[in-house]
Amino acid sequence: MSADAKRTAGYGFGAFKGVFTPSILTIIGVVMYLRFGWTLGNLGLGRTLLLVTICNSVTLLTGLSLSALATNREVRGGGAYYLVSRAFGAEAGAAIGIPLFLSQAVSVAFYAAGFVEALLGAFPSLAGWDPRLVGTATLVALGLLSVFSANLALRAQFFIMGAIALSLVSFFLGGAPADLPPAAALPAVEPKGFFFVLAVFFPAVTGILSGLGMSGDLRDPGRAIPRGTLAAIGTGYLVYMAVPVALFLFVGAHPALVSDPMLFQKCARWPALVLLGVWAACLSSALGSLLAAPRVLQALSRDRLVPAFLGRGWGRGDDPRAAAALAFALALAAVWAGGVDFLAPVLTMVNLLVYALLNLAAALEETLGSAAWRPTFRVPAAVAAAGFALCAAVMLLISPGATLAALLLVAAIHWLMVRRRLRARWDDLRRSLLRGGARSVLRALARRPEDGRNWQPDVLALGAATARRPWLADLAGALSRDRGLLTLVSVVPEEGWSAERADEARRTVRDWAKRRGVEAFARVYPAADPWEGMRELVRAYGFGPLAPNTVLLGAPADEESAAGAGSVAALAARLRRNVVLAVRDGEGEGGDEDAAAAPLRGDAPRTIDVWWRGRGGNAPFLLALACLLRQGRVWEDAALRLRHVAEPDEDPARAEETLRAFLAEARVRAEVSVLPAPDGLAAVAAIRAASADADLALFGLRPPAEGESDADYGAYLLACRRAAEGIPLAVYALAAEGIDFRDVFA
Repeated sequence: MSADAKRTAGYGFGAFKGVFTPSILTIIGVVMYLRFGWTLGNLGLGRTLLLVTICNSVTLLTGLSLSALATNREVRGGGAYYLVSRAFGAEAGAAIGIPLFLSQAVSVAFYAAGFVEALLGAFPSLAGWDPRLVGTATLVALGLLSVFSANLALRAQFFIMGAIALSLVSFFLGGAPADLPPAAALPAVEPKGFFFVLAVFFPAVTGILSGLGMSGDLRDPGRAIPRGTLAAIGTGYLVYMAVPVALFLFVGAHPALVSDPMLFQKCARWPALVLLGVWAACLSSALGSLLAAPRVLQALSRDRLVPAFLGRGWGRGDDPRAAAALAFALALAAVWAGGVDFLAPVLTMVNLLVYALLNLAAALEETLGSAAWRPTFRVPAAVAAAGFALCAAVMLLISPGATLAALLLVAAIHWLMVRRRLRARWDDLRRSLLRGGARSVLRALARRPEDGRNWQPDVLALGAATARRPWLADLAGALSRDRGLLTLVSVVPEEGWSAERADEARRTVRDWAKRRGVEAFARVYPAADPWEGMRELVRAYGFGPLAPNTVLLGAPADEESAAGAGSVAALAARLRRNVVLAVRDGEGEGGDEDAAAAPLRGDAPRTIDVWWRGRGGNAPFLLALACLLRQGRVWEDAALRLRHVAEPDEDPARAEETLRAFLAEARVRAEVSVLPAPDGLAAVAAIRAASADADLALFGLRPPAEGESDADYGAYLLACRRAAEGIPLAVYALAAEGIDFRDVFA
């Protein structure tokens, strides 16, 4: 038998035997027999019927959602785990699947304990027996039945369902008990509130996961799951609406409803049948959980999320005996531990969390409307979203503390799975969800103009995607600092280019940048001429409002490259892109190439100089870049110095006072110094000498003049490089975006 064939092997059950039977037998359980009178006595008939309707609405909405999910794709073993993992990914599936397995395994102990309590209470002669030993014997019998044959176990459930049906017939044919004490003889009890009763009653309607857990043993899950689940929900609702009406007709608002948990039995025509029904309900719920829990673990194992031996199946039905043995061991431990009251509400929360995620998955799938979403059972997104909201509300109403504990448990498992770097073998909706969110954000972003207050650099780094200039990628990463968007560009020759080679090159660049701690997109662009390729990217790169607002390139190294760099920088400025020109000392024109190629690492830089001219928008733009750099880990300890060269007609002292006032208002701490106005070319020498001890100096870059050729502008950029000789790293910046960068410091 092939691996794929074995994975889908099972008993081939239909809707009635494989889904309806385990679901309805878990829904109709001990709460109906022992707590319905208490519910009616506390709330009265009208509010009890409302309570039943609210609780069943949660289950119905979830049933509709899981029916849509189950009819959209092939459903294999694992039930709710399978649907959640295929919607939200392996990590989320494991985060839900493991607690779901634990919940179903431990719940077996609770149902077995209920059976033992009812059994020993019915026969006073057995009062001396140890409940744990009787519980162990019960578990052994149920475990053998579930481990060796799900088919035999489900056949046994038919007899259990028959016993429950007879108990209901006996109840509805009954009436008021003959020995009902006078109301005045019973002590008055303060009625419980609606939400308190909701917390007690709600577990009675959480049984559909048992039927869903048999998904791997169904002949046609796409037909069986919707039919069996919805039929069980409908049947349970009719029974739960009829029982309080009958009780009210039998005894009215008698105080015995609250004080006597066995009133349901006493009202029956044949009380022994109700006692048999209580036993059968406990056993059926325990058996349903013993059937479902191992199949969840088996599915987890076959998805390589838990050890492989737990996924092994035996026999024609692919029975998960190893997983069933583990579920049995957990249930047995819970029986003997006894003190599992703390876990009970947390595990109930896990079931509700599964409900919520099933509803959320259906709502998101319907909203996103991908081509792969074609369920034969369609549910409006609003209906599924209402189910999610109701589940969340009920969780908080039942127990905020248990809700938090369940969320922490799920989050911890999810974190562990993320650390394992799982690679699922299936697709999920996370990419569609991200695309949908990005689409909505882009549309909203396009409607809002860019402004200085919210400005972040979206950098197109040209020539930074090579190991020859790692410092340029470091500088680009420090500017974007994981808040703006950064794209590292590599222009490659068109000759020999192919989509496959481009994909491989992008992965190489992305991995190389990640190793350097730079989060960036990678763009590999083919062009006959590298400068023309860069110009094409400056013109066209981006999507909607997320076009790069800043172009970063290294300064030209010689006259040969100056015209090309000038053409790229001039085009960027004319397209209202900010231009950042970076110069590394020692690079080009006879410099030390090894030193120039070294990364910006080692000791933290000590000083950043910002040269402030005070004219146009370049000065605040330079200061904004310096502030961004200082927020990153490479430059965070750098001291900031604001430098200014006085104009011939400017008073240096007054200029210094003005700059200090601006920095105080802008909440920027920096040293201020003003150089006296020099004569002619002495300004360049004075600036170079003043920043000789700086690790980084930022200067303004003039825009291209009207009619200026690319070659002339490139010659100006080359002159900027030569003017920065002796400064370890120089950055020339042009604020061409058309926003007022003074707003950054408002």
